[in-house]
Amino acid sequence: MNDGHASTLISIIIVNYNAGDRLGRCLDHLAAQVFRNFEIIIVDNDSSDNSIALAKERNVEFTLIDAGRNLGFAAANNLAAKSARGRWLAFLNPDAYAEAGWLSAFVAGQRRFPAAEAFGSTQIDDTAPDRLDGAGDVCSAFGIAYRGYFDWHRDKRPADSAVFAACAAAAFYRRDIFEGLGGFDERFFCYGEDVDLGYRLLLSGGETVQLHDAIVRHEGSGVTGRNSDFSVYHGHRNRIWLYYKNTPTTLYRMTMPLRLLGDLLLAGKAAMSGSWSAYRRAIKDGYVQLAQFRDDRKKWSAMKSSAFVARRMLWSPIALLRRQGKTIPIEPRHVTEKSRAK
Repeated sequence: MNDGHASTLISIIIVNYNAGDRLGRCLDHLAAQVFRNFEIIIVDNDSSDNSIALAKERNVEFTLIDAGRNLGFAAANNLAAKSARGRWLAFLNPDAYAEAGWLSAFVAGQRRFPAAEAFGSTQIDDTAPDRLDGAGDVCSAFGIAYRGYFDWHRDKRPADSAVFAACAAAAFYRRDIFEGLGGFDERFFCYGEDVDLGYRLLLSGGETVQLHDAIVRHEGSGVTGRNSDFSVYHGHRNRIWLYYKNTPTTLYRMTMPLRLLGDLLLAGKAAMSGSWSAYRRAIKDGYVQLAQFRDDRKKWSAMKSSAFVARRMLWSPIALLRRQGKTIPIEPRHVTEKSRAK
């Protein structure tokens, strides 16, 4: 879909696993984009449904990579990134439906904030268009990462601002930065790998900007199920991993009581929702398997001071319960040197 452009600006990567007709709908929305200098790469994680066949019926050009097995979200995105031609990588879920101006808003945002290395999209709940599905990922001192402003009214979406991380349901990364960070951590399989990547970007001195006008409609775990045993297990296991892997030592120790409180409160929620078994396995594996991240922790957690990271985290328990976002005002055409300082 380059329409005569000499080089590809954006490579849109979609990881498909039994997405059904959602994938076709996602492609229809990409075909309607105003901005045209992009390519589409679909990685199929050994789907057993007819989602790829339905996608091929659309009048949309894409490159298909057959993974041959279910690699998970992280590894499949990494696989596609290796063959991407774009200067920017756009990660898009098959249940995320981009408004026609999505790519145009990103291009305009990149021009306003040329020093930013990643951008997040405003996600609207596809089943309730007056509600937000998320506007920037948050990392809280309770060891809980989440999509900020989830279920807030659409009118409350924030202005362009710096955030902790971009939700990879619809996120943009400079390809060279993505490669330099090592891509998504494939040990996560899926869930939390986007916050982990954003955390590493922040620690390395980079900045993620959440864009007010780059809008997608998102079902939110439309394929895996928001409260399925799969999502509960991977979500809670991975939040333990990413916090340990990246958080500076003083801050990690200081927040231990808050994290244990968070574990207990979430245990009660899991018990009431019928997902106690999956949650218990997640907590066990999350803590028992931390040793695999010791070398990563030595590298990443030492890159920034505890004070720097603490300022970027959310600390209020009330704000956490309300799923409030954490945004930092940022001036156009300027990612400050102060934001990069230790």
